[in-house]
Amino acid sequence: MHEMSLTEGILDIIEEESRRRGFSRVRKVRLEVGAIGHVEPHALVFCFDAVTRGTVAEGAELDIISTPGAGWCFDCEKSTALTERFGACAYCGGRRVQMTAGDELRLKDMEVE
Repeated sequence: MHEMSLTEGILDIIEEESRRRGFSRVRKVRLEVGAIGHVEPHALVFCFDAVTRGTVAEGAELDIISTPGAGWCFDCEKSTALTERFGACAYCGGRRVQMTAGDELRLKDMEVE
């Protein structure tokens, strides 16, 4: 389960920010997770609860915002929705599509004390 290592990396960022900015508790963490990024949100929540025990983020609410997949089609030169990696263009059916969104995992913001 790679969600565990992803969550450990998120906690590293939170703890570094706590040291830099001097907050002692995190109340809420908002993550942007790409819909086609191969990250299971339920597993991420489970891992977050386990990894944050005994840290400044213990008990924090994890809010996951799903971002849709998108790409740029080199054949018809349009932005297109993607529901899978290496998917076809929704407009022309072309396969020369570069993914532009949907695989991100980003710490968007936090509510802290």
